[in-house]
Parts: sequence; structure tokens; C-alpha cells
Amino acid sequence: MSVLSVLPRPIVAAPMAGGPSTPALAAAVSAAGGLGFLAAGMISADRLAADVAEVRTRTDRPFGVNVFLPDASGGAVDEAAVRAYAERLAPEARRHGVTLGDPVGGDDAYPEKLAALLADPVPVVSFVFGLPDRAAVAALRERGTEVWATVTSPDAASEAVGLGVDAVVVQGTEAGGHRGGLPDDDDYGVLSLLRLVAARCDRPLVAAGGIADGAGVAAVLTAGAAAAQVGTAFLRCPEAGTSPMHRAAVAGTAPTALTRAFTGKRARGVVNDFLRRHDRSAPVGYPQVLHLTRPLLAAAKGSGDASVANLWAGQAHALATETPAGDLVAELTAGARAALTAAAERSGAWG
Repeated sequence: MSVLSVLPRPIVAAPMAGGPSTPALAAAVSAAGGLGFLAAGMISADRLAADVAEVRTRTDRPFGVNVFLPDASGGAVDEAAVRAYAERLAPEARRHGVTLGDPVGGDDAYPEKLAALLADPVPVVSFVFGLPDRAAVAALRERGTEVWATVTSPDAASEAVGLGVDAVVVQGTEAGGHRGGLPDDDDYGVLSLLRLVAARCDRPLVAAGGIADGAGVAAVLTAGAAAAQVGTAFLRCPEAGTSPMHRAAVAGTAPTALTRAFTGKRARGVVNDFLRRHDRSAPVGYPQVLHLTRPLLAAAKGSGDASVANLWAGQAHALATETPAGDLVAELTAGARAALTAAAERSGAWG
């Protein structure tokens, strides 16, 4: 029996790397009947193991871990374009008193993290930035772990099913943070993508992208999802590790945009001065651009400079509220039920 089929509430907390996803947040969502997630991206395998252990001290409910896959292209990045971007950003770095980082590649310690999750299995492991290989899927499933793949196109969903995954996370372009699939330039909205994937995929679907209230949850459930993956709406929860500057941006009404300016991979965040200045010049190159900008972004975060920091958020961020995570899970579920009831009542007039 799958985790999704026994969830008391159809809410999955989107994994948000870089600080917002914490053991406290994952545990609170799971304890409330949803499925909490830890973000394994940009941390060490040892830190991941410690986070998993902490979640287990906080709840006995199922939870998941999300893993960044290495770039399947083999790291073929235009180094000249990355160097030119570094030259462009150098004055910004000097103004903040830092030196830009070395734009190196890397695998985000993927082998070590996979080994840790095989040695100490968790209920669910999801993957982003591509699809896991068949051997990894089989090894995790042999240890009792469900495997989820994140896709941004119908073709990727079909490929994921062929690899034997247990569920497919369908991420629309409305979602905050990085695009979860490869290539990262697909621009399907969540509802159209969900319907296209449902037409060719026999696995449970989890919908992600711009879902921040009960009516949004109801919409994707009606469109075929088994659960809604919600990220931005959890950013203002007290259990989240979101910085004060980021919380303030999410609470505002500024527009969002997809950009490579911060990391070299398309990601959606609140529009600020850095994004406006550098979006058109930013090259394709993850994690090279991420390593390049990391000291600058860390300095901006430390000083509270919202004009430079990356402020990941989905298109519906203005709907996020300052609510404990467990209460938010309950509110989203109740709101979805009310929206579905209201829709059924309205449909009675159709004849």
C-alpha cells in the first residue's frame, strides 16, 4: 500500500533546499496527517543523516527526503559565458566585501547521500533535476522506500514510469524555486501538465506549482492528483527555516519570475534588483553559477539586502500566511473540502 493512499490529508510539503525545509517543519506536516519532506540538496550526507534522525524523534509518521541528481549532461557548460558572467558580477561582490566563488561543477555528494538512504531507509525518496537510473530506483524499492520522480513534461513522466517509480510529482511553471526537471525550460502550467500526464501515466500523481490555499488543492485533486505538493505556503510557518528577509518578501505582493541569474538553472523567485540587472546575461550552468554567486548571496542574506538575495517563491506567494505548519495542513484540507462542496452545489444548476 502506497504512502499516498493512506495519508489522512492530501498535503505534501515541498522540499525547499537552502534553509526553509527543516526537521521541525517536516515532522509537523507529517504529524498533522500530510507528508513532510526533508531537502537533501546542498547539505552533506552526514547532515542529511542527522536531519533524518531528528525527524524520527519528532514523529512516527511517514516522511520523505528529496535528492538533487547530478547533471546528466556531463557538465557541458559554456565556460567562457560563465567567466563573462563572473566579470559582470565582480562589482556587486566588491560592494558587498566578498570574492565570488570558484565556478566548479559537482554532484552534490549524490553517491554518498544515496548510500546513506540505502543504509538507513526512509519511507519516500523523491528526485529532482532529472530522473534516477533504474538501478537506484530498484535498490531503494528493495529496501521498502517509495521512489518519486519530479517531472515538468509529459515525456519525462512516461520515462519515469518506465524506470519503475512509484509516483510522479508533476511540477507546473507556477512553482517557486528551481525547475525540477531536465531540461529546465518546459513551461507547462500545473493543470495542463497534470491532465497531459494523467492521460499517459498509471502512477499516482502529486501536483506542484502555485498551490497555496484550499481551493488550489481542490483544483488539482479534481484534475487527477492524489495529493497537492505545497511549498511557498509553508515558508511563513514558524517551523520553517526561512530568513526574516525572505518571509517579508513572501508576505508582499511583488511579482515573481523565472531566472538563471542566481544559480544558472531556471528558478522562480520574487523579482528584485539583482534579477532585473542580470537575468538576460545569466548563462546556463548549474551548479557552476551557484558556486560562483554563493558568497555574494550569503552576504546579501546576512546583511538583509533583499535587493540582491534570491527570494524563491511561487506565483501565489501572497496567499501564504503566518500559520503553524500543522494548522496549515488542516486549513488546506478543510478549504479543499469546502471548495469541492461548493463546486458540487454550483454544478447542480447545470441540468
